[in-house]
Amino acid sequence: MTVGGGIFRLPAGAAAAAGPAAPFVYLICAAVFGCVVLCFAEAGSRVAMTGGPYAYVEAVFGRYVGSMAGVLLWMLGTTAVAGVSSAFAEGLGALLGMPSLRVPVLVALFALLALVNIRGIEQGTRLVVVASVAKLLPLVLFIAIGAFFVQPANLAIHEMPTPASLARAAIVLTFAFSGVETALVPSGEVKDPARTVPRALAIAMTGVTLLYLCVHLVAAGTLGPSLATATTAPLATAAEGFLGAPGRVLLLVGASISMFGYVSGMTLAVPRALYRFAEDGLLPPAVGRVHPTFRTPHVAIIIQTTLVCALAVFNSFEQLAVISNLAALLLYAGCAAATIVLRQRGIRQPEATPFAVPGGPIIPIITIGLIGWLLTSITKAEWTVLAATLGVATGLYGIAGRRSTPRTA
Repeated sequence: MTVGGGIFRLPAGAAAAAGPAAPFVYLICAAVFGCVVLCFAEAGSRVAMTGGPYAYVEAVFGRYVGSMAGVLLWMLGTTAVAGVSSAFAEGLGALLGMPSLRVPVLVALFALLALVNIRGIEQGTRLVVVASVAKLLPLVLFIAIGAFFVQPANLAIHEMPTPASLARAAIVLTFAFSGVETALVPSGEVKDPARTVPRALAIAMTGVTLLYLCVHLVAAGTLGPSLATATTAPLATAAEGFLGAPGRVLLLVGASISMFGYVSGMTLAVPRALYRFAEDGLLPPAVGRVHPTFRTPHVAIIIQTTLVCALAVFNSFEQLAVISNLAALLLYAGCAAATIVLRQRGIRQPEATPFAVPGGPIIPIITIGLIGWLLTSITKAEWTVLAATLGVATGLYGIAGRRSTPRTA
C-alpha cells in the first residue's frame, strides 16, 4: 500500500527541490516515518479496533478529537486514492495512445474494486498481494540493470540546500512514504494484532526506504541534472536512456501496475473509516450496514469508491497530493501523542503483551517535533483547505454527535 504511483513521479520533484542532495530528503522522510511507525506499532498493539489511527486517537482524547482524526484519515486516503487513480488513468491512456479513455478507465476501475472488496476482505487482500508483486518487479529490474549505468559525477553534492528547502522537498516526498497508516484501518479484522502489526510495520518500512533510495540513486546517477525536469515520467525517461524504448515501456507498465495496486489497497481500507463514522453515529446508520453474506461494509465501500471516482475525474494528481500529505502529517502527530497517553494509562488487549516503543516518550516527542518542522513549509492556501474541511466536519459532529454511542478501547 505504501509503494504506489508516487515513487514513479516524485524523484523529479525531490531532485528539483534538493538537487544531488535529494537522497538526504529520503532519509529525512525515513526518519520521520520510522518514528511514526514505532508509535503506530505500540498504539496498534494496544487498541485492536477497526479504524486504525482514528481509533487510537479517540481512545485517548475522546469523541471530538477522535472524530477529527477520523476525518483526517478519511481525507488523506480519499485525496491520495483520487490523485493516484487520476494519474493511473492518464498513464494508461498515454501508454495505449488513447487519452480519451481516462474517464471510462476510472469508472471501470472503481466498479471492479468495489465489487472485489464487497465480496470480502480476503479477496481484497489477495488482489493487493498480487498487485504488489507485479508492481515491484519493474522497480527491482530498474535498480539491478540501471546500477551499471550510474555516473558517479551525477551524484556528487557540491552545495547543501537550506533547511527550508529540505523541509519543502520532504513534504512533497511524504506522499511516496504515506499509506502505512491506512493498512492499519482494518485492525479489528487482523489476527493477533499485538504481534502482527509491529512486525508488519517494521518489515514494510525498512524495505520501502531501501527501495526508494536505490531507485532515486539510479535515476539521479543516470539522468543527472535533467532528472529535475523529467516531471511526467522520470523513471521511464531514465530507463529509456540505458534500455531504449523497451525500458520506457517497462517502467510505464510498471507505474500503471503500481498505481493499480496502491488504489486496490486503499480501496480495501479507506471505506472502513466511513464504517466507523456510521458505527459511532456521525453518519447515517445505513452507511455502516454489513453485507449479510460477505460480512463487509458494502454501503461504505460503494459510497467511497463513487466519491473517489468523481474526485479523480475532475482533479489531477498534483492538486490532491499536498492536501493528502498535510492531513497525513497532522494525523501522525495525533497518533504520536496518543501513544504516550495509551502507555501512561496502561491500555492494552486482554492476555496480550503490547509492543513498547524504546525510550519511553522520547520517540513520540521526537516524532511530533519532526512533523512540526515539516509543517513549517505548508502554504496559507493549503492550511485554508484543511481548516475548511475540519470546520465542516465540526458542524456535522455537532449535529450528529448527540446521537452517537461512546466507544471504549
